[in-house]
Amino acid sequence: MSLTTGPAAPQAAVDKSPGPGSAPAPRGRRSLSRHNLTGWLFSTPFLVLFGLFMLFPIVATLLMSFTDFGARHVTRPLEAEFVGLDNYTRLFQDDTFLKALFNTAYFVVVGVPATIVLGLLAAILLNNGIDRARTFFRIGFYAPVVTTIVAVAIVWRFVLDPSDGLVASLATELGVRAPDFLGSETWAMPSLIAMAVWRNLGTVMVLCIAGLQAIPTEVREAARLDGAGAWQELRRVTVPLLRPTLLYATVITSIGYLNVFEEPFVMTQGGPSDSTLTVSLDMYREGFNFFHMGYASAMAYVLFVVIMGITVLQLRLLKDNTR
Repeated sequence: MSLTTGPAAPQAAVDKSPGPGSAPAPRGRRSLSRHNLTGWLFSTPFLVLFGLFMLFPIVATLLMSFTDFGARHVTRPLEAEFVGLDNYTRLFQDDTFLKALFNTAYFVVVGVPATIVLGLLAAILLNNGIDRARTFFRIGFYAPVVTTIVAVAIVWRFVLDPSDGLVASLATELGVRAPDFLGSETWAMPSLIAMAVWRNLGTVMVLCIAGLQAIPTEVREAARLDGAGAWQELRRVTVPLLRPTLLYATVITSIGYLNVFEEPFVMTQGGPSDSTLTVSLDMYREGFNFFHMGYASAMAYVLFVVIMGITVLQLRLLKDNTR
């Protein structure tokens, strides 16, 4: 009897424990749920602002693109008539929009490579070639990025003025006549591209400097010991190791140039003869000058699809090389 009494006592204690229905929740699970609730509470202000000022306008613009929404519907939006895909089919029959699409493509195809190449060269020079006043030059190259477009426009209008601008004065000293850069259909878009490259190469420069400083010095020293010159080192070592940085710089620069608006809006208003009209500027005109808001919304989503397609294409083409 004494041998069976010992084990029976713990069993009785187990039997007297509270059942599953009355057992308290584990401490870890309670703390986890409380932690999640705290996180959601702290996220609530952002979610409210995002919903009001980002998500709602995005959804509303998508719905508007399938209607004839105009100025008369601002106070009575439910009276807008559903037109289906008419706005989208009309876009590709609109000569003005097609010209704006071509101008935007021209701006991107010329501007993006020029910005990447000049930004990379500036980064290499400031990282390796310049020893004194390096910080001064970095600030100088990056200053246009944080300068307002109005200030930039005033400076560039003075520089490109055909009568007494800086370029015209230099051309006169050389015995030639400078063209009317902003008033000529031939020179207006290249002038805007030059201004955009000048404004944005500082961003690429900063990104490339960060990438260059992450390259181990042992790799460069090994290339030099193997007899690689400056060009071979740049081509075989620097650029391949900078592929992730260059990919990121190319993507963000392409997105910015596809959305180009400030340069033509401030400098040329899309002229002369719509030679500098871009998709974003045409969208602004249709939406806020002519109050064709449904049509402008369709433009916005066509531009969105184009940006997404180009971004995905860039990532797919360079993805394997960035691993």
